[in-house]
Amino acid sequence: MLLAIDVGNTHTVLGVYKNKKLQSFWRIQTQREKTEDQYGITIKNLLWYSNLPNVEIKDIIISSVVPPLTQTLSRMGTKYFDVKPLVVSPDIKTEMNILYENPEEVGADRIVNAIAGFELYGGPLIIVDFGTATTFCSISEDGSYIGGAIAPGMYISTDALFKLAAKLPKVELTKPAKVIGRNTTASMQAGIFYGFVGQVDGIVKRMIKEFYTKPTVIATGGLANLISAESETIDRINPYLTLEGLKIIYEKNKR
Repeated sequence: MLLAIDVGNTHTVLGVYKNKKLQSFWRIQTQREKTEDQYGITIKNLLWYSNLPNVEIKDIIISSVVPPLTQTLSRMGTKYFDVKPLVVSPDIKTEMNILYENPEEVGADRIVNAIAGFELYGGPLIIVDFGTATTFCSISEDGSYIGGAIAPGMYISTDALFKLAAKLPKVELTKPAKVIGRNTTASMQAGIFYGFVGQVDGIVKRMIKEFYTKPTVIATGGLANLISAESETIDRINPYLTLEGLKIIYEKNKR
């Protein structure tokens, strides 16, 4: 079985594949201070809870935007599963042409998403990933990574509003009943939710104008379902896109 690990700034997503099929996946909090022992025990407990025998984990692939945890999880793989993990890096085989001015600046998660998106849906594509940052990635008709846009994510913006505006409370990220709020909480939720919907649609519409052929727009990430329900531009939602990309990259490198 293959253990795929996607390390984001806020959450880490893990998935187990057997015979190319996703058996189970989990989303846990990313904690930079955790040791390889703590991550090892956590992952073994998740496998046990899901009735997945961890002795069958024969391969591990890691995508990380948190450099210190890349080494921590690599050591964890060796110590707890006797596996040297494959780490997504600029040197890894992806078979994707990256048109960024400096390809090494592109986050591993964005490349993984792009590979999965093109493999599953073809091109051209726009992929919107709702993570700590909201990223917009463009993939050409022939599968080249063109570039994109990066904006603050909903959690970052909400926390900033709560911390910097003394009289505003911390609110749950949810779709409000109305745009015109009748209390502070509802008003904040309306501004945050519809503000992000407008941001996504606004950026995507402008990106579409730079394509010769209308691209398919894919949403992924923890808040994809919440925002996509109101979006005018998102065509498909795939919450497992990054995990699928990791599986595809693993298979390319295994061959």
